[in-house]
Amino acid sequence: MNETFQQITRSETPVLVDFSAEWCGPCKMMKPILDDLKKKIGNKARIIKIDVDRNPSAASAYNIQGVPTLILFKKGEIKWRQSGVIQANQLEEIINQHT
Repeated sequence: MNETFQQITRSETPVLVDFSAEWCGPCKMMKPILDDLKKKIGNKARIIKIDVDRNPSAASAYNIQGVPTLILFKKGEIKWRQSGVIQANQLEEIINQHT
């Protein structure tokens, strides 16, 4: 089943969206951090990656100025947003505040 971005971000479960790009060094640093986070949080939240070069409309809709930018959605609302590399334990705390 192919869910749309809107369907995913309107979920009761928090959704952490990683806006990134292939050419971005800090974005590559986020991959193992997000993998680690996924192990820690399990089903508490969903983590998805959006390539800003392949999805310019999504990047534009959320005014993404730099990558990586992480946005936490819950029920369609932005609950938290930050650009740059963020450690798994910090992300876990943020997700726990919104579950």
